Amino acid sequence: MSKRLVLSALAQFTAKTAGRNMTKAAYIAVAAGIAAMVVLTTAPAYEAAHHWVDAVLWACLAYFVFEWVVRLCHMARQGRLWLYVSSSSGVVDAIGALAVPIALVAGVEHQTAWLLSILWVLKVVPGIPGLRQLRRVLVLESGPLLSVLVIFLMVVFLASVAEYFLERDVQPATFGSVPAALWWAVVTLTTTGYGDVVPITPLGRLVAALVMISGLGVFGLWTGILATGFAAETRRDNFLKTWETVSKVPFFATLGPSAIADVTHMLRTMDLPARTQIIRKGQKGDCMYFIAAGEAEVELPGKKIALGEGTFFGEMALLGNSVRGADVTTTKVTRLLVLDLVDFRLLMARHPDLAETIDAEAKRRAQENQ
Repeated sequence: MSKRLVLSALAQFTAKTAGRNMTKAAYIAVAAGIAAMVVLTTAPAYEAAHHWVDAVLWACLAYFVFEWVVRLCHMARQGRLWLYVSSSSGVVDAIGALAVPIALVAGVEHQTAWLLSILWVLKVVPGIPGLRQLRRVLVLESGPLLSVLVIFLMVVFLASVAEYFLERDVQPATFGSVPAALWWAVVTLTTTGYGDVVPITPLGRLVAALVMISGLGVFGLWTGILATGFAAETRRDNFLKTWETVSKVPFFATLGPSAIADVTHMLRTMDLPARTQIIRKGQKGDCMYFIAAGEAEVELPGKKIALGEGTFFGEMALLGNSVRGADVTTTKVTRLLVLDLVDFRLLMARHPDLAETIDAEAKRRAQENQ
């Protein structure tokens, strides 16, 4: 029985490993391997525990080789071996499995070869949240970013030539050539300011001041472009998620794309855990709710009414009676779409059919609650 459980657990572990996503074991292996590599470079610590450090490094390497082989076999069975091998994840898996062994076989010194284990950190890159969003921002904003890069290079070369002309006679060791002055220009433009190369002539210092001010402007432009791009991508993602949720609500499902987009801009999303009170009887209301996912329960005198996915409630507060007439509580994890009073009136004016549907449903519920 225990053997069967072990085989079943091993089969599940292999199946998870065959997937192209990082598993918990892979994260542990990366963390342990990098930590052991760091200890390897610290002579006193490595001498005190070199057996343990070597064991951890070899164990992590063995895991990454196992992971790579499992994925190769899995993709081969599906007829997608070349697709995996040529993909970025396949290349990273191959590097993680082969880089250190190849270095050791090639005769590279032991500690130097194990430094290649730092490449294991590349395996966690696909799991970093927002990486795809960053890639989209870089692609969409590539034009403005490249324009600022051109400005950066122009300032660097202009400043280095100017400083070469102004400082070459008084500081031939540091500004004796344009390539030597480039180091100063890059350090100054990036506002790093190491201070190892400093102009001493009045005009040279004036040029340096202009370069430092230009550096603030250039990096401010880069920051602004990226921040604006991220904000636009975030709004786009939120819009798409709300669109998907709105289209599932029956009252909105019959609307056209332009009308759904109109509704999407008006609604705000609210995610609530189970047993959370949404509406309290007797309080004033200024919004209505649509259940996009989950379930809520209306507490009426002597009975309770369950509201499922696609239904709405709280509309009476927007149709004239602002006082809530019942308690409403979630019974499970629920996602709500909230429509405020001002947006409600605007939406009803734009879509009379939807207004009639909600008004008819509100009258029916009012009769039920009597």
